[in-house]
Amino acid sequence: QLQASGGGSVQAGGSLSPSCAASGRSISSYTMGWFRQAPGKEREFVAAISWSGNTYYADSVKGRFTISRDNAKNTVYLQMNSLKPDDTAVYYCAADRNRNDVTDQAGYDYWGQGTQVTVSS
Repeated sequence: QLQASGGGSVQAGGSLSPSCAASGRSISSYTMGWFRQAPGKEREFVAAISWSGNTYYADSVKGRFTISRDNAKNTVYLQMNSLKPDDTAVYYCAADRNRNDVTDQAGYDYWGQGTQVTVSS
């Protein structure tokens, strides 16, 4: 089970750091990803981190967001800086055990419930 938390409301330029805590199994061998879905839009890839620590980012967040993991705490983090109104969405974390294309949501096996991020101008 994945539990996302740490969303909230901020003004443009602000920061948030949602986290995703796993329970019931270790995520140390999983690729972990963050996706987001804005109102009226399809869910899209945001960032991912492999079991070995390699990181991947969507172009829209590169340089502003940082994904990290703490396997001892079974938790993944998404540090979001310089937030923009376009970042407003529900953010979901997901786990991929088969090391598929990290940007393809279809390859992820487990999903959290999502946490709302709202950025006002």
